[in-house]
Amino acid sequence: MALEITAARPDPALLDLPWRVPLEEWPEELLAALPRGISRHVVRFVRLSGRVLAFKEIKADIARREYEMLRNLNRLGMPCVEPFGVVSGRVDTDGEPLDAVLITRHLQFSLPYRALYSQALRKGTATRLIDALAVLLVRLHLAGFWWGDVSLSNTLFRRDAGAFAAYLVDAETGELRERLSNGQREHDLEIARVNIAGELMDLEAGELLQEDRDPIEISERIVTRYRELWDELTGSELIDDSERWRVEDRIRRLNALGFDVDELEITTDIDGATLRIQPKVVDSGHHSRRLLRLTGLDVRENQARRLLNDLDAYTAGTGRQGEDEEMVAHDWLVRIYEPVTRRVPRELTGKLEPAEVFHEVLEHRWYMAERAQHDIPIEDAITDYIASVLPGKPYEEAVVGVDTREMPVLADRRDRP
Repeated sequence: MALEITAARPDPALLDLPWRVPLEEWPEELLAALPRGISRHVVRFVRLSGRVLAFKEIKADIARREYEMLRNLNRLGMPCVEPFGVVSGRVDTDGEPLDAVLITRHLQFSLPYRALYSQALRKGTATRLIDALAVLLVRLHLAGFWWGDVSLSNTLFRRDAGAFAAYLVDAETGELRERLSNGQREHDLEIARVNIAGELMDLEAGELLQEDRDPIEISERIVTRYRELWDELTGSELIDDSERWRVEDRIRRLNALGFDVDELEITTDIDGATLRIQPKVVDSGHHSRRLLRLTGLDVRENQARRLLNDLDAYTAGTGRQGEDEEMVAHDWLVRIYEPVTRRVPRELTGKLEPAEVFHEVLEHRWYMAERAQHDIPIEDAITDYIASVLPGKPYEEAVVGVDTREMPVLADRRDRP
């Protein structure tokens, strides 16, 4: 049996890996020390040609199917890991067949949910993870993807201005259709509820949950949050003809949730007394696209929302509300954002992404101002943050640190003379 490598851009260095050895026995010098979630299969992170790749040992037909599914989801712009390749035709030193390996790119600064509980985080983390998963599930369903195994374990999370952004990491059971029925969506939702309850009970048994509520009660949140978001994005709304302003109001509500409306269907009754409005095509990333257009910064949705708020504050503080928005945004980028993020020493740049650092500096400045009872210049905030907070954070590429919304180092310093 000949070794077969399927990849859009195969790396010749793949040929040098010990494919005749089961993945769980690969030597430590090849592996990257990154946290792994719970998986039915053997998963290892491997350093290859200056990048980190995730290797999952799995049956060849399933590996090829998942590889193609992830490629399709990436083409649709869905939040998921990026497929790198499939290696099949493996045999061990005795000529016995070995499972194939699905290779995906490691999603930088992402963590499995159990790693997020490896150190103390503030209460409410579980609900924020579920909220992020609800948004992911709605996006996938809008694209016609039935997951079939929705869970925290099959999801990776990245920090997003104090919240989390969720990414699909396991598409093994998924199906992509033109449109999902209500029954298919509800099936996925029930799978999610049951799986999340079990995962939270497992955390509770290990005394890691740090929540006051019952895990089953917490797991119900995926159902309520999903349905609220789905109804807002897809539900029709009947309004009086004299209240046409509510059409714009509906669009603003969707934008506030982070979604753009590409098309809106408006129908009237025969006498023109009422209008029925319904979004036809919605897409996530309203704030991130706006920030990208204004500044060229490509960040996640909550980070973009926070940066745009600071841009608005800068605009008002400098009295430039009537000026060209892109010119003001450029000045904010050059005078505020870049000087702050460039202050991070090179040896600390792997701690957090630049946009998350900027978010934390804004939080740190707020705490400093609260303590001092007067405004604090952002230059003083970044100086204090780099000196007292950032060095104490572990590198997010390897382990999880404290919650980005809490500033425990500063809090501790309040008690000092």
